[in-house]
Amino acid sequence: MSIFRRGPRTAALLASTMFAGAVMLSASAHAQSTDNMQKLSNFQQTGASMEMETVPQTGPRADAFNKTLAGIKLPDGFKIALYAIVPDAREMAVGPTTGAVFVGTRKSKVWAVTDRDKDRVADEVKVFAPSIQFKLPNGVCFSKDGFLFVAEQNRVLLFPAAEFFYEGPDVAAFEVVKQGELIPPSEESYNHTARVCRIGPDDKLYITLGQPFNVFAPEKYDLYKKAGIGGIVRMDRDGKNRDVYAWGVRNSVGMDFNPKDKTLWFTDNQVDGMGDNIPPGELNRATEAGQTFGFPYFGGGNVRTVEYKDQTPPADSVKPEVEMEAHAADLGMTFYTGKQFPAQYRGGIFSVQHGSWNRTDPVGARVMFTSLNEDGTAAKSEPFAEGWLVDGEYLGRPASVAQLNDGSLLVADDTSGAIYRISYEK
Repeated sequence: MSIFRRGPRTAALLASTMFAGAVMLSASAHAQSTDNMQKLSNFQQTGASMEMETVPQTGPRADAFNKTLAGIKLPDGFKIALYAIVPDAREMAVGPTTGAVFVGTRKSKVWAVTDRDKDRVADEVKVFAPSIQFKLPNGVCFSKDGFLFVAEQNRVLLFPAAEFFYEGPDVAAFEVVKQGELIPPSEESYNHTARVCRIGPDDKLYITLGQPFNVFAPEKYDLYKKAGIGGIVRMDRDGKNRDVYAWGVRNSVGMDFNPKDKTLWFTDNQVDGMGDNIPPGELNRATEAGQTFGFPYFGGGNVRTVEYKDQTPPADSVKPEVEMEAHAADLGMTFYTGKQFPAQYRGGIFSVQHGSWNRTDPVGARVMFTSLNEDGTAAKSEPFAEGWLVDGEYLGRPASVAQLNDGSLLVADDTSGAIYRISYEK
């Protein structure tokens, strides 16, 4: 019998009971995950099943991806192919020794991608550390000595030997930043939650912290500046000695260090609702600690925000190195350090544009390349791979890029759930 035929009081009681049950299950799962973290930190087994979730790599989905990739435009000599089917694929971290690719998501899983026969196509995609309850583990990054960091919305985890123990469900895990201590819990939001991490030349951990609003209210200013929300924070690899490296950033979801001069470059998504053609997206360069990059006074480039138009911006605000097309949603980026690509690409920046969500005529959904001048500043940005946006429809949305150990380029597509590989042949 339908609950609605039993009267509103009965329906309300049943709904309340169901809600309470869901809360109890969630609390139980959280407690179990916390217990598992403690066990993994003590090198103990969690009892997780050895039958770990895997993702099929063949069949109709693979065929569909290959059909889409046939329409991608690249410079002469380059080709693109499906590397792996990975649900919700976002940031990628390539193991320095094994080449295994660890893939973050904006959901609840981290994936491990393995190319066992080294034919540059993944043989297996499986869930990583399944006994841990992740929350928005978008940011993944390796140190040069093989330590994997995972930056969640409000926690940072460390996996010292992920490359060599990810095949099983249990892998040594430690909290670098405990849950609720990356940002104040009161500032947790559903918006701009994706963190990105990198290990800098100083061997410190850098993390982007997007602010949750389109433009935050003045009463948030002091709190956000102190906590580094709307900026980039850095800390020792054990989480100590935290400071705010850069601020005045609306929502960065991509950064990398130039290995030549050690400067930090990052993308920034700019203010919405100001029109189709303003403000521009940004590619920025931080040359030292403590610099500010214009937000919230500027919505992007030199375009002032309505909310702060009557306030005087800091005189030392750093302007973007590159102004990208408005609302293209510039996300992940990486410096190209490989030798497979022609010389003109070496030392330059590959970045992605996720594609606009609130523009009359959509733009983006492509990979960009930015070359640099001899003095380390940006020279020119231009499309490198495009064709995922056809007649106003997204056939895919690139979210990040990473360099595979052979010098080819990986492109993650979170909307389609795949990773593509771009290679070059003379």
